This record gives sequence, structure tokens and C-alpha cells, in this order.
Amino acid sequence: MDLKDHIRGIPDFPKPGILFYDISTLLRHGPAWKAAMARLAAIISPHKPDLLAGIESRGFLVAAPLALELGLGFVMLRKPRKLPGLTIGLNYALEYGTDRIEMQADAVEKGQRVVILDDLLATGGTMAAAISLLRQAGAEVPCAAALIELTFLKGRSRIDTEFEALVSYDE
Repeated sequence: MDLKDHIRGIPDFPKPGILFYDISTLLRHGPAWKAAMARLAAIISPHKPDLLAGIESRGFLVAAPLALELGLGFVMLRKPRKLPGLTIGLNYALEYGTDRIEMQADAVEKGQRVVILDDLLATGGTMAAAISLLRQAGAEVPCAAALIELTFLKGRSRIDTEFEALVSYDE
């Protein structure tokens, strides 16, 4: 099954000149969504993760069901002030400005193997920050993965762990 057949491009969203790759069409097609989860499971399982981490918010749609399927726990990586309790965070640079990613301070134990998932890898800034944050918390990050990679933005070059994507777009 070609997963690209179930991902639609929406031009000029969220602003003119951007082609948005919409996974909602993949999510609502049961057989395609199941195939995507099975392929991600095959990529991730050899890394023997203890936990899966999802990057807010579409990364939750990928990581949470996959964690359930694999019998693993799930950790949320969120924007500031979205998680209860004590949190740790990391500020990181964007193309124009800065952002911050946070997680609950007790979400991972030192030495746990955590694989990070998101729906899409573009410039790689958020994924790189997520990897750094998890390492700061004492986790090992053997792999990161996404449904989609926009290869022309070269985000993979910012990821210092193994990275896999199910589909890629070159423009």
C-alpha cells in the first residue's frame, strides 16, 4: 500500500506558499492507518525502547497508539505550561525566534530507551530539541521517526540519532 495515496497536500496552508501535508486522510482510512502503524512498529521495535515520546500535538496521534500496540509507555513532549506538576524544558531556536519544549520531570528514568515520534520532520529543530531534552533527563534516544519527511528542508542533518520516515517529499 502506498501511504502517499492517503496523505493529501493542501496548498497555501497555513499561509501562502506553503504546501501542507495533511495526515487526517490517512488517519480516517483504517487499512492505511493500520499499515502505517505496522511499518513504524517494524522500524522501532529493533531499538528495544522502554517508552515512546510524542511531540505535540500530531506526534501524539502517532506515538500513543503505537505505544499501546507495542505494550510500552507514552511520554508527552509539549509546549510550555501545558503539563501539570514539575516540568523540565529546553528552549531552542526557530528560523525566526525561539520556542520551548517541556516534559514532566519524572517522565523518564535515567537510562531508559526512548524513541521519539512525530507526524512530520521539516527543518528538524523541534525534533533535535526533543532529543536533547530527553537526554538532559537521562534517557537514551536510539531512534527518532516520523510519518513524513520533507527532505528538501534537510531536517535530518540536525538529528544526531538514527532517523526513519515512512514517506518523503522532495519538494
